Amino acid sequence: MQNKIALYGAGNVGATTAHWLAQKELGDLALFDIYEQSAEGKALDLMQSGPAAGFDAKITGSNHPEIIADANIVVVSAGVPRRKDPETGKYPGRDELIKINQVVMEQAAKKIKCYAPDSIVIVVTNPIEAMCHVVKEVTGFPTERIIGQAGALDTTRYKAFIAMELGVSVKDVNGLVIGGHGDAMVPLPTHTTISGIPILDLISEKRLEEIIHRTAHGGGEIVNLLGYSSYYAAAAATAQTIESILKDQKRLIPSVVYTQGEYGYTDLFIGLPAILGCNGVEKIIELNLDFDEKAKLDHSMNAVKDVVALLGYN
Repeated sequence: MQNKIALYGAGNVGATTAHWLAQKELGDLALFDIYEQSAEGKALDLMQSGPAAGFDAKITGSNHPEIIADANIVVVSAGVPRRKDPETGKYPGRDELIKINQVVMEQAAKKIKCYAPDSIVIVVTNPIEAMCHVVKEVTGFPTERIIGQAGALDTTRYKAFIAMELGVSVKDVNGLVIGGHGDAMVPLPTHTTISGIPILDLISEKRLEEIIHRTAHGGGEIVNLLGYSSYYAAAAATAQTIESILKDQKRLIPSVVYTQGEYGYTDLFIGLPAILGCNGVEKIIELNLDFDEKAKLDHSMNAVKDVVALLGYN
């Protein structure tokens, strides 16, 4: 039986994720969006690209949520993205979006529970850790079936900046970014290598700190350039996550996962290294962090807890 992947939200992230997924031929795709016929139009356009791009997939779209029925995976990117204020030139932080996107996510979660009760949910909407808590609260799904796609994106940005700095292939850069998504993310220099060579053998600590700072503000940098949120890298990272699940690859991908004592945290969604397979989150990997890394992760955890508290759940 062919896998079915639903994109709940067919904006830039949702539609581009569908594009990556179609190229990977991971299953049939169903795009949903509330805005008139946009999902249907994008689905048809993408379907028509198959002969030229060389992929086979059934791709449909609708503004009726029933289209997500019986999906194996549901990617939720619906919500209000960060956009630059044309008057002030500033853009809202992820935390400021919480009340608006909480309502959107509660509605999405109800539809997912109704139409795709056995699905694994991949949350992309920000603030991502809080939105994972909303999905858990509304659906009651086992927490291994609720995954936030953030660490994969932050890690791919981190690797890209290092490759750009050193002039090496991105394929040879290995590294991890954990913690909360955004300014409080925690790249791990002690676990960063170039084909096994420790990163600090190839780059100064000062320069690496500058790259880490750029990684932490990577989303904001693109918002400043475009006037709206990034989507190519986010969509590619989401497709990577889905591929590991549907192919049961059991890849270690930093993801927003639900803690039950790992790293000393309990009952909190936060970005940590996780093995992703056919059951969703199959294992959270506990790394040996140095004092500075653990302190930064604790700081990030506290920042995430403060945002989650705004949801008003007990």
